[in-house]
Amino acid sequence: MFDRMREDIQGVFHRDPAARNAFEVLTCYPGLHAVWIHRFSHWLWCRGLEWLARMSSNVGRWLTGVEIHPGARIGRRFFIDHGMGVVIGGTAEIGDDVTLYHGVTLGGTSWNKGKRHPTLEDGVIVGAGAKILGPFTVGAGAKVGSNAVVTREVPAGATVVGIPGRVIIKDGAEQEARKREIAEKMGFDAYGVSGDMPDPVSRAIGKLLDHVQAVDERLERMDRALGSLDKGYSSSGLPPLSEGDFGDVCPPDEGARTGK
Repeated sequence: MFDRMREDIQGVFHRDPAARNAFEVLTCYPGLHAVWIHRFSHWLWCRGLEWLARMSSNVGRWLTGVEIHPGARIGRRFFIDHGMGVVIGGTAEIGDDVTLYHGVTLGGTSWNKGKRHPTLEDGVIVGAGAKILGPFTVGAGAKVGSNAVVTREVPAGATVVGIPGRVIIKDGAEQEARKREIAEKMGFDAYGVSGDMPDPVSRAIGKLLDHVQAVDERLERMDRALGSLDKGYSSSGLPPLSEGDFGDVCPPDEGARTGK
């Protein structure tokens, strides 16, 4: 037991730069306390002492703000940062080295008995306020962005953002290089995320609109050139588009518009 507690404390140091010393972690991290209380509750649950297990879990919720059903299965070095508002359902399964931030829900979408809650494999990171709902698997090393709502399976190593959750998969080096080449040609963010995490839909639509504008200008030049070569050539023209038509939905990227 003490070896597991020591392992948990070391896991906090690996994932929270604000942790200063072991005594502070031991006394001031409610997410860690919630995990330790859950282990006791789960021990009671597995021995058929359901009411005592639920009561122990309820006391843990009062003390920490974290609600973990005693039936949930949790692996080693599980870390809940800040903790407040985390809810983990009774059939949830969590692997090793998983990190949850505050406000995360691992919930169900039906009242049927049996598996109703998600399975998080090793190394998953779930951002603040995210909701993972249903009996599916989030693959090893996956990342769920803050406030995302995930209702379907997530491949290993992928990133999920938005409502509903959109999966952004990390491909191999060759595919990644090809995507970057196309992205640079089109001015499109192939992954929908970058270092400063812009909104992926807004950024993608803005870049596509810039590309459409460039194609439109090229077509107009070709149209003028054809007209100068053939006096009988007549163009029906294209419907006009203005930035105002799209400004409220997706403001254009200033850098792309100026060519910088």
